[in-house]
Amino acid sequence: MKIYGDIQSGNCYKVKLLTSLLDIEHEWIEVDILANETQTESFLKMNPNGKIPLLELDDGMYISESNAILNYLASESTLVGTCRFSTAKILQWQFFEQYSHEPFIAVARFISKYLGLPEDRKSEYHDKQVGGHKALKVMEEQLQLTPYLVGSEITIADISLYGYTHVAHEGGFDLSEYPSILKWIERIQSHPKYIGME
Repeated sequence: MKIYGDIQSGNCYKVKLLTSLLDIEHEWIEVDILANETQTESFLKMNPNGKIPLLELDDGMYISESNAILNYLASESTLVGTCRFSTAKILQWQFFEQYSHEPFIAVARFISKYLGLPEDRKSEYHDKQVGGHKALKVMEEQLQLTPYLVGSEITIADISLYGYTHVAHEGGFDLSEYPSILKWIERIQSHPKYIGME
């Protein structure tokens, strides 16, 4: 299989991290979003939405959206939950990540890290801080109760939220305010098959 992505993107990196944790063989194809490589005719044929990550299966079929890719790749492992309730809780956190976390933390990081915090986007950058801290507080409260987001073992809920949380400081978020998140980050990084952003 092939995975199209930008390793510095949290959405792409979490797919890369999962492939390492589960020893999934694949070909990684680096895509430069700032050079509009996701908007070429050939890429849009694979994903009309023009976004990464994108998974190309051996049979030529495609799956887009990072959390959909995680669910597909981890479908035969315990990372997707061990009962209906835990699976639903994992999905709950993944929806939270895309609607309440990523739009604030990832966008603030993009404006700062990728664009260099241009003057015309500083107001937007500062506006993202409130929503980002709200999301981090929700995570902090859960991680005060359990080692991982859905109990005592790592799941794709953790991988989904780790992608942008562990680099939230690049978007202006001070993680020292969230000691339980910092311990959670250490737990994930201590996994024997962990790989960081390259």
